Amino acid sequence: MKPSPVITSDTGTTDPLVIASRFCGPPGSGNGGYVCGRIAAHVDGPVTVTLRRPPPLATPMAVERGSESSVRIYQDGTLIAEATGSPDGPALEIPGPVSLAEARAVAGGARYYTDPMFPDCFVCGTARGPGDGLRIFPGPLAGRAVWAAPWTPDPSVTDAGGRVRPEVAWAALDCPSGIAAAEAVGLARDTAILLGRMTASLAGLPMAGDQCLVIAWPDGRDGRKLLAGSALLGPGGQVLAAARTVWLTVPRPVPAPVAEGAS
Repeated sequence: MKPSPVITSDTGTTDPLVIASRFCGPPGSGNGGYVCGRIAAHVDGPVTVTLRRPPPLATPMAVERGSESSVRIYQDGTLIAEATGSPDGPALEIPGPVSLAEARAVAGGARYYTDPMFPDCFVCGTARGPGDGLRIFPGPLAGRAVWAAPWTPDPSVTDAGGRVRPEVAWAALDCPSGIAAAEAVGLARDTAILLGRMTASLAGLPMAGDQCLVIAWPDGRDGRKLLAGSALLGPGGQVLAAARTVWLTVPRPVPAPVAEGAS
């Protein structure tokens, strides 16, 4: 799917990229998939986005084009992310059929939801209400290394024609793959994961109100790196988008202590 045109200046820069606070992931930073989708809009075709630093919220970031198929994102001279065209984008295939009924039956069943690390995440956060977050809560399918969740897009994440914005599709593909990757290797409770790289292919986008589902599956481990795949399925079970993700293990953040007398 061809992204929206980008106006480029003679210096190779574009208008600043700002991630609104609504689209958070971990506290104080943007949801990785959403940010990757925003950056991918600057490059044609399937795109690989590598996150180098946590993307800040509500902060202008410089967008510098290296070529027609690459772009870099900076904040005050620090490299935040970079993207390149990826001709070998993820195939629009899934590891076997999954029905909407199956997805509904396992929704929220992932071990992650017994003690969620990022309850305010735009995609998988349990603290986000309908019409605010995406509320995609995957669970494992019995006897299969596949996690699934239903998703009905809200009008607030669509364009003027009622179609889901591409960066929101990227976001939907993000968290389920991380949950699948972490649970497949039995990641310890004191370990968190952050999105390091994401490659996505979009063949179509659903409309507001469509009864969709998102599935994800693990694809191995390489030291600190956890690999996974994910797909967005439309109301008829067609694969609308697919992604490959690389996650990095990090120590789980410790909540800041509450100051004495604070409410």
